[in-house]
Order: sequence, then structure tokens, then C-alpha cells
Amino acid sequence: MPAPSGILIYDGDCGFCTATARWAERRLSGDACLVVTSRQADLGALGLTEGDVTRSAWWIDPDGTCFDEHRCIAKALRAMPAPWPALGRILTLGPISPLARRAYQLVASNRHRLPRFGRPKACQR
Repeated sequence: MPAPSGILIYDGDCGFCTATARWAERRLSGDACLVVTSRQADLGALGLTEGDVTRSAWWIDPDGTCFDEHRCIAKALRAMPAPWPALGRILTLGPISPLARRAYQLVASNRHRLPRFGRPKACQR
């Protein structure tokens, strides 16, 4: 199997994270991208820690470059078919990037309060 064009790593113990990752997985191009939980990923080999993956989702490029928070979401969107790449580019534009980062952090720190997606026991933050 050829190397993936990207790896999306998410917190599989969180209902919101899982629902969002499944949404992304349905849109990412076939076998070109991997979507895995932080428990499935070899974090050490990727240069990540448990703390890293608890705090944020991550996108890993084939060269090993890691992107967290809104940059992770932007990379995943850019790997999808239209219209999603345009949104991915917008998230990293100069004046929008700090706002997108803050929005990501706000959602991440309150994800356990999003009842529509459930609340697995491990997602207590």
C-alpha cells in the first residue's frame, strides 16, 4: 500500500471528536488519507505525546510535519474534494487564522458539553 497523503489523528474517546472524524473520513479521498484514533497511532514515531493528542486533533503530512488545532482541520479540508479545500485555505489566512485557532480551542475545551455527539466516559474535560 502506498504511503498516505496525510494522517488525521483524533481522540477516539470523545463523541464529538469521533463524529467529526467520521464526517471527515467519508469525504477524504479513499485510501489516500488515514483517519485514526490517538490509541491506534504510534505517537512516539510521529513525535507526539499523549498530552498532544488529548489537547488537539493532528494532521501529519507524508514528510512528518505535524499540524494541530485549526491547522489540522485546514489540512484535512484541503485533502477533500471541492468545495472543502477553499474553506481549508480560508482558515489559515492571515487575519482569519488567529480567530480560527481561538474557535478551535473554544470548541475543544467544551466538547464534552455538546450533547448531540454523546459523552463517552473518557471525555470528561
